Amino acid sequence: MRKTYWTRFLGLLALCLWLIPSIAFAASARRVVSFQSQVVTEGRSSFLRIEIGMNGPIKDYTVKGDGILHPNRLTVEIDKAEKGDVRAEIPLDRQFAKTLRFQESGKKLRVAVSMQVPASEQNYRVYTLEKDRHAGKPNRLIIEIYGEGGRRGHVAGLKGRTIVIDPGHGGTDSGAVGVGGIREKDITLEVSEKVRDILENSGVHVVMTREDDRDVYGPTATDYQELQARVDYGAFTPNVDVFVSIHCNAFTSSSSNGTATYYYPKTWLDALLAQNLQDAMVEHGDRRDRGIHEARFYVCRHSSMPAALVELAFITNDVEGYLLADEDFQNEMAQGIAEGLANYFAASGT
Repeated sequence: MRKTYWTRFLGLLALCLWLIPSIAFAASARRVVSFQSQVVTEGRSSFLRIEIGMNGPIKDYTVKGDGILHPNRLTVEIDKAEKGDVRAEIPLDRQFAKTLRFQESGKKLRVAVSMQVPASEQNYRVYTLEKDRHAGKPNRLIIEIYGEGGRRGHVAGLKGRTIVIDPGHGGTDSGAVGVGGIREKDITLEVSEKVRDILENSGVHVVMTREDDRDVYGPTATDYQELQARVDYGAFTPNVDVFVSIHCNAFTSSSSNGTATYYYPKTWLDALLAQNLQDAMVEHGDRRDRGIHEARFYVCRHSSMPAALVELAFITNDVEGYLLADEDFQNEMAQGIAEGLANYFAASGT
C-alpha cells in the first residue's frame, strides 16, 4: 500500500515537473491576434503590406530566405510565439506574393511567405511597430513586399515628411581629400542628390542646404556663419521633421575604416535618429559598424529638430575611398539613409 502511494506520488511529481516548462511558455508566449494585408500605392510605386498583430512586444525575430530547397520563400521566425486563432495559410495578392503560412516549431512561430520570385531577388522590408492605443492597434510585425524595382528609389512610410539634407562642405571648402584625389565635397553632394531623389519619389518635401559646389553662406564666411547658414535651412522651413548632414570620414592612417553616425542629445529622438540611420547604412554599405556617438557638431547641436551627422566611410582608406566614388555604393548608402529615416519615424511614432 505504501509503495503504491509513493509510486503514484512520484509519478504525479514527474508529470508536474514535465508540465511546468510548457505552462511557463504558454504564459509568456506571444500569439497572433490579428492579420491584415493590402496593396498600398505611394508616389509612383505600389507594394504589398502585411500586418501581423500580436498580444505582446515583438523583440526577437530573424529574417531569412530558405535557400536552395525553397528559394522563393521568405521566412520570419519569432521567438516565444504561437499562431493563435488565425488561419494556418492565407492567400495574398499574387502580383507580389502567393501565400503566407504560419507554422509552429518548438517555441518559435515561423511566418513563411511564398514569393513569385526567389527571395534573394525580391525587394522587401521587415520591421516591427509598437502598440498604438490611440489607433487601437496591437504590437505588429510588418512585412512589405515590393514589385520589380519598387523598393529601389522608393521607401514607404515617408510620405508627407519634410527633411533637410545637408551635403557637407562645398565651394571653397573641399573637405577631406582621399585616394585618387577625390574630394569630400563632391562625394557628399552626389550621395545627397541620390538621397533627395529617393525621398522625393517617396512623397517627401526635401530641402537641400546646397545643390551645387558652393559655400552655403558665401566664400568669405567664417566657420560660424557657414554652419549657421546650414542650420537656418531647418530653422526657416516650416514643419521640418529632421536634419541630416552627410559627410565622409578621414584619418591620418589609411587603415581606418567603417561607417559612423553622430548626434547631440537634445532629446531622446536625436539618438534614435542616429541609431536608425547607422543600422540601415551598415546593412546597405556592408562596412564596419563604428556605431553612434555623441558629439558637439554645430549643425546637430543648434538644429531645433532631431539631427544627425553621418560619416559614410573613410575617404582616406584605400578600399573605401574607391567605394565612395563608385555609383553603386553611393546608391546603396543613399537607400540606407532613406530607409533609416523611415525606420526612425516608425520607431518614434512622430
